[in-house]
Amino acid sequence: MSAVPTPEFSRPIRLDQIGHISGKTTITADAAERAALMRRFGLLALDALDADYAISEENGSIFARGRVRASLAQACVATGLPVPEMIDSDFLLRFVAEDGDIVEGSEMELDAEDCDTIGYSGNIIDMGEAVAETVALAMAPYPRAPDADAVLREAGVLREDQAGPFAALLALKGKE
Repeated sequence: MSAVPTPEFSRPIRLDQIGHISGKTTITADAAERAALMRRFGLLALDALDADYAISEENGSIFARGRVRASLAQACVATGLPVPEMIDSDFLLRFVAEDGDIVEGSEMELDAEDCDTIGYSGNIIDMGEAVAETVALAMAPYPRAPDADAVLREAGVLREDQAGPFAALLALKGKE
């Protein structure tokens, strides 16, 4: 049986400690953790990553409510140039035991659509990993540099309306 690797930005919390945690908790990724997350997510830069959150147990579920902030750069999908991005977003996470049974129809104050659900096993949840995944989901899925169209035009790449199977039909439009 192989051991599960420790996430790059790990901040484990034992379940039996959740009732003893009060107020907001702040976590910040150090330089080595940011470098490892850059490799994992294919980023060109990850200059900052931190989160403030409060954790609670409600109706048998564990919730974390907070705010995540990150300063990063991804490669433009068209040119490969760096596209800087600032993430500053609220989050609501629900932790669900992967080996536990979720009772259908059980009462919850929040709908499943209102929060992201993260599975865990054993008696530990990892807020660092949850924050890293939250940032990954918040990043622009197809980042484009502001000058991407100009760079592509200079390289001879045609726009969608200039190429493809319908370009000839578009050229005929208006001609009779």
